[in-house]
Order: sequence, then C-alpha cells, then structure tokens
Amino acid sequence: MSGGGSTGTSEPGGLRGAFRGLTTRGRSFLAAGVAAAACAYLLGQADLLRVGLLLAALPLVCVLVLHRTRYRVAGSRTLTPARVAAAAEARVRLRVENVARLSTGVLMLQDRVPYVLGPRPRFVLDRVEPGGHREVSYRVRSDLRGRYALGPLQLRLTDPFGMCELTRSFSSFDTLTVVPRVEPLSPVRLAGETAGYGDGRHRSLALAGEDDIIPRGYRHGDDLRRVHWRSTARHGELMVRREEQPQKARCTVLLDTRTVAHEGSGPDSAFEWAVAGAASVALHLLERGFSVRLLTDTGHTVPGPEGGGFAGGESADAAGLLLDTLAVVEHSAEEGLSAAYDALRGGAEGLLIAFFGELDEEQAALAGRIRRRSATAVAFVLDGDAWSRGPGGIRPSHGTPVAERVRLLREAGWTALPVAPGDALADLWRAADRAGAEPGPTAGAAPGRGGPGAPGRSEAGA
Repeated sequence: MSGGGSTGTSEPGGLRGAFRGLTTRGRSFLAAGVAAAACAYLLGQADLLRVGLLLAALPLVCVLVLHRTRYRVAGSRTLTPARVAAAAEARVRLRVENVARLSTGVLMLQDRVPYVLGPRPRFVLDRVEPGGHREVSYRVRSDLRGRYALGPLQLRLTDPFGMCELTRSFSSFDTLTVVPRVEPLSPVRLAGETAGYGDGRHRSLALAGEDDIIPRGYRHGDDLRRVHWRSTARHGELMVRREEQPQKARCTVLLDTRTVAHEGSGPDSAFEWAVAGAASVALHLLERGFSVRLLTDTGHTVPGPEGGGFAGGESADAAGLLLDTLAVVEHSAEEGLSAAYDALRGGAEGLLIAFFGELDEEQAALAGRIRRRSATAVAFVLDGDAWSRGPGGIRPSHGTPVAERVRLLREAGWTALPVAPGDALADLWRAADRAGAEPGPTAGAAPGRGGPGAPGRSEAGA
C-alpha cells in the first residue's frame, strides 16, 4: 500500500524442514562420510572411520546449529505508489528488523514477484545487531494491465560452511495495480445539448414561487431559516425547503470488450488501445464535472449495478474505481451489443462515447438504436485488420471493412471516426469535435447531432 507497508515476523521452522535444507555440498559431505564409515568398518581401518564420522557429522551439526539459531526478524514492505500506469515504475522498499537479543548472521532477502514485473529481487544483508534494521529497495514495472501480488517476503539463512540453507517466509502480501495509460485530452465542445451542460446549466427545482417549492422532512443540521411553515402546519412535522441542485452533465463511456470484435493481445493490441481510450475519456470528463458511467457490452456498469455515475468532486475515489475496473477488464464472450442496449434503455443519456471493434451490419444497426438514447454520440471504430496485419503488411480482410462500419454509424447519427495503429486519441478527440460541428446528411440527424430538441453545443471541457 502506498505510504504504508505489510509487516510480519519470521520464526524458526521444524527440524524436519531444517534437514530438507541441506545443500548439495552438505548432502555430498553426508554421503561421503557414510560411505567412508562403511568402508572403514569393512576394512577395519580406524583412521578412515574417524574421517568418515567427521565428514558425516559436519553437515548434521550445521543443520542443528542453524535450526536452533533463534533469529526473530520482522519484515515490512512499502509499495509506492500502489497504483501505476502501464509501463510506469513503482518502488518497493523492504525493511528488515532484528527483534531478538542476538545478532543475526548473513541473511539473503528475497521477495516473490510475478514474472511480468521483472526478475525476482535478491539481496545479501550483513549481520544485523539486536534492535537494528536494514532497508533495501527495488523497482517493478509492467506493460500489461492487471493486479499483481507481491510477496511473501523470504529470508534465506545459511551456515558459514554452506552445508545448510533454510528459507523462512513472512505471511503478508501487497497488491500492485497496473492501470491503463491515460492520455491528456484538450477541452472541446461536442455538438448536442444535454441538461446541465456548459455554463447555462438548468436548475433541478424551479423557484417560480412559494407554491412551487417541494419541501422535505427536517434533518439534523438543517438551517432553521429554511423551515417551510405552511408545510410544517400541514404535515404536523418540521419541514424545510429543498435547496436547488444543478443537474449534472451525464456521460456514458461504452467499451466493446467482445472477443469477436478484437483480435490479438498484448500492450500494442487494438483492445488495449480501446481500454486506454476509455480510461482517458472517462477521467477527462470526470475532471470537468460530468457524471460518468462506464458501460461494457455485457451490460455491467461502473459504479454500481444501478449504473449511477460518478460526478466530479462527488468522490475522491471515483477516478481510482474507474481505473481499477479497467485494470482488470478482459474480453467477454458476448456475441453482440444487445446487453448494452438493454442497459441504456432506461432513459435518455447525455453524452455517449463508444469504443467499437468489429461490427457487422446487424450490430451496426443495433448501435444505431443505441445512439437514439443520447443527445450526442461519438464512436471510435478500431480497424482490426490494420492491427492484425503481419510483418509483410498483407492480411486477408474478414468481416465488415472499417470504412463501411463508419458509414453505417454515421448514417445512424453517430460522429464516427476510424482508428488505425499509431493514431493518438488526443488528435481523434479534436477531430470528433470538428466532425460533430460540420453539418451532413444522416438518417434523421447530422453526424454527432442530437436531432430535433438538441440544439446548440455542449461543453466537454473547461
């Protein structure tokens, strides 16, 4: 955890485990001693018997001494930060403290980390005096999103002759969360208007007069100057006026995670570009006061099963929850977008930003019906064929070409842009604003327009 750490104490293990810690050298000495003793008995050589007993006794004595060594060592791990972007580094600081009354010998410190984070770190520590401590650190990084467990921390004890080696483990773990890389986006004004957008935000409660005020029950801490005496007399309990609340600008970020829609894997795949794009857009709008909801093709929403969005300033952990969710999002087995359509059926959406993969004509038509749920809809359509081309640059195309997908979405009213490998989201974000501002013939509405009842331009930035 960032700024903190996990702590544990290493205690001696059993005697049987100590004998299992014999090294190759110790086992060789033991075998040679037993063989020499047997030969001395058969040949009647007393001197050879002494040599055999010495060779066999040395590793056994080392095992007993190392086992009875009462090292009591406390270890802690501090991970800073606990959440990093892909390809960024985190620092892990290890602290070992001797809590016994005797000094330790030479210690080998080893921390277990997943292979994707790099090689397993090992450190050799000189003797630690009673009450003393040693600190070491190492760095980890990963190009792949996910949650990775660090630990347990292990101490390897050895004797001066190298006959025995014991490993004692701590029980604590820490978790490193690798989230998608977030690209900064410039403030733009996307076409279409939703209640609460921009500077002209509507108020949720009208103030036409006393009769239009909707009172509510008194709550502890309410200002007594807001008491509505007429309603108090009518209901027989203390009633207060509700404060007017500005409606939040709503936005849904739709991420297409279907396996059939994305080919390939790895940090440079089309799916990873879509995940990083969804994270960048969600955080950009969240910082600008939008109530942001993350939706996948499975119909699952973040935050919460009800799909209520996070608003800027509403929760300090809103961005963290969105990033943590996108850190572990995987391909889904869904065949289409019907679950996402059902999730959006509840009511009109504000701004809809979608990241689509492969779409056939049926799914493109369904995406068109999804678009009707929002005042403004922007789609980034990933060109899977371009991402999947081999070293020769030739790959037979399958499915609907990206140009056809973009055309179908634009006819349905989307502001749709194709995405090829190497395209920067910041450039496409500005291009979406320009495309949404240009009038053009569509099926019922111009690309990026909300149709009738959605005049003007809505603010998606400061």
